[in-house]
Amino acid sequence: MAGEIYKKPVLFAIVSAVVILVGTFATMFIPMMTSGMHPKLENLKPYTPLQLAGKDIYQREGCNNCHTQTVRPLRTEVMRYGEYSKAGEFAYDYPFLWGSKRTGPDLARIGKKYPDAWHVRHMEDPRKFYPRSNMPSYGWLKESAVDPDEIRNHMDALGFPYSEDDITALKGKTDLDAIVAYLQVIGTAVTKQAVAGGESVIVEAVQNPLAGDPNALVAGKDIYEENCLDCHGEDGSGDIGPSLIDTVMVKAEGDLSDAHYYVIIEKGLDEGMIIEGRAAEGGMPAFGEDLNKDEIWSVIVYIRSMQKK
Repeated sequence: MAGEIYKKPVLFAIVSAVVILVGTFATMFIPMMTSGMHPKLENLKPYTPLQLAGKDIYQREGCNNCHTQTVRPLRTEVMRYGEYSKAGEFAYDYPFLWGSKRTGPDLARIGKKYPDAWHVRHMEDPRKFYPRSNMPSYGWLKESAVDPDEIRNHMDALGFPYSEDDITALKGKTDLDAIVAYLQVIGTAVTKQAVAGGESVIVEAVQNPLAGDPNALVAGKDIYEENCLDCHGEDGSGDIGPSLIDTVMVKAEGDLSDAHYYVIIEKGLDEGMIIEGRAAEGGMPAFGEDLNKDEIWSVIVYIRSMQKK
């Protein structure tokens, strides 16, 4: 009797379609309605009006065409960009801006990595920080003002909480202010495990093999001007970054060894890192992928020359 249905192709097709649809509904659509399919990280918060304005600008300018916002759970990616991406950190992204192409670096962990002033200058002229960058300049964003009424409508449409004071605070803010505010919040809901407990960085006691080498001094000067000048100043007295020629290093009185300088330049400084008992505030990028060992030692030779050491 059951075999009769196979002799009726139209009925068989209808029954098959119904069974597939019921199975699809039970295995896909019902689970999508459960809370477990929409996780939120504990530290995740809805965007503020200024951050949402920046997200809109980021999307408008097509930044996601060149930058991804997802770190895959692969060792090489985690080592380069930081903790791999979690579903719960995108709960308020409508739409998400994961991207699919890395013409520029991934930005999933860019939040709080650099100070605001760094982002402003980088948006104005990317080649000041990365001479070979093909990123367009976005300094013109500071000429365009954020529209508070438009952002109010966006907040209402997305159901994000805000107060009238939040909207009033947008007065006088520019598109550049907004996109910097957005960049500074990307990925901050994920705790940085590597330094969460104040992990101390182990530094081997090694001497600079290029100390006193005049060729290293010349090479180090060129490397410094290309990579360090815009943060630490032409003479090392500081600007966006701290001074390199005073008596304070990593927020504490007293100098560090060349070996410590090497590790700081190679690995950068993230918030919570401990260097010789000194807690770093972060903001120093890693140059280990861009500079080889001799180049790092050379720039240290040049820094020592600015310090008259």
